[in-house]
Amino acid sequence: MSSTAPTLGTLMRCLIDLLDGEVEAAYAVAGLAWRPRYTPVLRALKRVGPASIKIIAREAGVSHSAASQTVSQMAREGLVALTPGADARERIVVLTPATKAMIPALERQQAATNAAAAELDAELSAPLTEVLREAVDALHRRPFGARIADAAKTRTEPA
Repeated sequence: MSSTAPTLGTLMRCLIDLLDGEVEAAYAVAGLAWRPRYTPVLRALKRVGPASIKIIAREAGVSHSAASQTVSQMAREGLVALTPGADARERIVVLTPATKAMIPALERQQAATNAAAAELDAELSAPLTEVLREAVDALHRRPFGARIADAAKTRTEPA
């Protein structure tokens, strides 16, 4: 590679590190033992009630693997409990009483986080939230792997 400028993947990882680390620190300052990755699971469970990991993944907009890993971590920390589902393979995820008691404080923290995100959006040439939604929609229409494959076919190396 001839360029030393950060690439898309590097910039995305840097952005996530900058955001998640600060959000997690804000939860800690507020006295909440909470990680940003737990929030989509909480939102899904608040919306649909006790649910399978498959339903949580769909509701949260994450992969089954990501939902399963997050739920497992939350279960280890006593934030959710797992109960048997309709068949032996299915587990139903439920919020624990401790997590339910945290919801008002979590919602206040999430409102502050959303306000900070809106402030960040206002400072940018284009709102990051909108650009990210557009990127996700574009990648659902045509996955990045297909784009890479097409670019590899058409790329010509210098002689």
